[in-house]
Amino acid sequence: MRISPEMITIDCPDPQTLAAWWATALGVEGTQDYGEFVIVPATPLVLGFQRVPEPKSVKNRVHIDFASPDRPADVERLVGLGATVIGEHSMHGLSWNVLQDPQGNEFCLADEGTQ
Repeated sequence: MRISPEMITIDCPDPQTLAAWWATALGVEGTQDYGEFVIVPATPLVLGFQRVPEPKSVKNRVHIDFASPDRPADVERLVGLGATVIGEHSMHGLSWNVLQDPQGNEFCLADEGTQ
């Protein structure tokens, strides 16, 4: 028997607000709100946002990598939505930005086809 990934869950203080931000960022309409837990049904990746009482205090141990056909334009769009650019990196033909969502969770955005 094999296990399969179903969802990535992100701890946060305000799951409704963060789920709405990610739904907008990913172009997904609608979320599934269960009070302390909100789901963004982005295909093929489902994101869950879970309320936790403590604030984020250190770098994420796990983060999500996304790809874009126009990374600079999407970085600008995400910043306009409230993301923060942490850095830009290149190595061995790979180029990506590290960003934080409005509640401080890191994620990466790479040029499409380089992952």
